[in-house]
Amino acid sequence: MTNPPYITLPTADTASLKVGGDWTLAHYGALLGQVDATRRSLADSLAADISELGSLDTAGASLLVELLGADRLNRLLPDAALSEERRALLQTVASAMQQTQQAPEQPTRSTYREFFGHIGEVVEGVWHKAVGLLGFVGMTLSAMLLILLSPRRWRLTSLTSHLEQIGLNAVPIVALLTFLVGAVVAFLGATILTDFGATIYTVDLVAFSFLREFGVLLTAILMAGRTASAFTAQIGSMKANEEIDAIRTLGLNPMELLVLPRVFAMLIALPLLTFVAMVCGMVGGAVVCMLTLDISPAMFLYLLQENIPLNHFLVGMLKAPIFAFLIAVIGCLEGFKVTGSAQSVGERTTSSVVQSIFVVIVVDALAALFLMEMGW
Repeated sequence: MTNPPYITLPTADTASLKVGGDWTLAHYGALLGQVDATRRSLADSLAADISELGSLDTAGASLLVELLGADRLNRLLPDAALSEERRALLQTVASAMQQTQQAPEQPTRSTYREFFGHIGEVVEGVWHKAVGLLGFVGMTLSAMLLILLSPRRWRLTSLTSHLEQIGLNAVPIVALLTFLVGAVVAFLGATILTDFGATIYTVDLVAFSFLREFGVLLTAILMAGRTASAFTAQIGSMKANEEIDAIRTLGLNPMELLVLPRVFAMLIALPLLTFVAMVCGMVGGAVVCMLTLDISPAMFLYLLQENIPLNHFLVGMLKAPIFAFLIAVIGCLEGFKVTGSAQSVGERTTSSVVQSIFVVIVVDALAALFLMEMGW
């Protein structure tokens, strides 16, 4: 049989607040309104009597702490005629609620601190990515050296397949893009040089820009967007589906099976595509020169042969393997970083494209400065 809970306010005969009955979850709804109404009128010095408490649980104990306060309740417990179980329950609930109420407030966050803290986090993230990339480059180079010494371990079928996807299928888009860019460069050069009566140097402008910079740079950027993302998505999907773990379980090396064929295919395809880009860019420039400057194709080739040294072509071609290696390694590395969800695959694919383009442009800029200082 339950004992209804009650709260008796002090009267002329009793100078203390009396609390009794069963303070349990079953009476929580009825007690909540009384506690709220009574708590507002209680003085801090008012005495309280809790010796007539009946059944008690954590719900009732929390209401009792809200009514009397944790400090006042802790003062009453030693002299209260309660069992050890109820006294321990009230002490535990009072201590927990007191700690919650006295939790330190969160300090005011400084805008400047957050701004510079975010910059620090970004710099630290870039540093970790750079270290991880250098480590993966070392692993790739060591695996390449080992497999080159063992021709039986070459995977020619996989290499041929990747060559088709990376190189042959990319020829149309590379040729079209560089042809249009070459035409634009020739048109801009003709427009500016006409004011100085030096339109003949449009040929040098087109040839110089495409042999040294535009041919390899545009091709590398296209490969970063087209091929690095494909590498990341392919390897990332395998990582998400636990296929890479299955490869390791079978005793195979994922570096030899997945990374090296893609790296070798990129090392072969990008220089060839760079050559195609150089030729198509100069063809685009020759078309514009023929239509706007009355420079025939034969004259274009003659000026190209007379005024453009071979070293410009060699500089552009020597950059191609470096860009190819970096693009392939970044694409494969980001694929191995995929965790296990489709969202992770998308994030890593985006990261591989951004990193590849960024690294290609930075390396090209450093190479241009170095070669300019060396006079090459």
